[in-house]
Amino acid sequence: MNRFTASVILAGFLTVTACGAGGEVDLEAEKADARAAAGELGRTLKGELVGAMQSGGPVEAIEVCAVRAPEIAARVSEDTGMEVARTALRVRNASNAPDAWEREQLEHYLRLMDDGRPVSELPEIAELVDTGDGTAFRWMKPIAMGGVCATCHGKSVAEPVRAAIEARYPDDAATGFEEGDLRGAFTVSKPLGGSQ
Repeated sequence: MNRFTASVILAGFLTVTACGAGGEVDLEAEKADARAAAGELGRTLKGELVGAMQSGGPVEAIEVCAVRAPEIAARVSEDTGMEVARTALRVRNASNAPDAWEREQLEHYLRLMDDGRPVSELPEIAELVDTGDGTAFRWMKPIAMGGVCATCHGKSVAEPVRAAIEARYPDDAATGFEEGDLRGAFTVSKPLGGSQ
């Protein structure tokens, strides 16, 4: 059993609490808060994207992703006291690039998929991480590539959409996906206390 597997098992099956730098940490409560925060980000962003697609088409939706997605993530983060975001191994916006912990989890998801697990069966990951400055709660949940997402992230992106993506994101690496692929993940980080 490697360190990653052990930490996932630890995070998934610990009863209720674990010791953090500041005392007891209720892992189940932290996971519930992370799920709620990621759900708020996902629902709000999806609602704005669907509205943009209906009113102005995919080019307008690209602007929602560029402008509104960071604003929504910042608002949810401020409201919850957690850093709430989306990340992926292939990003459109460089500010969504994964940190080392996130990259490790995303690569783990790909290995599980190589073993035949669909995105819908990939587990959420939650663990306490030593940051060097203290302890942080980290959480991740995979995002599957859905049908409507193919308009801007699929293998056959229409030319006006492709041109708008290239104009906004010249270093885009987030096209070529098929429905059911791992598009990325919701990610949550919350500092729990400093080093003693």
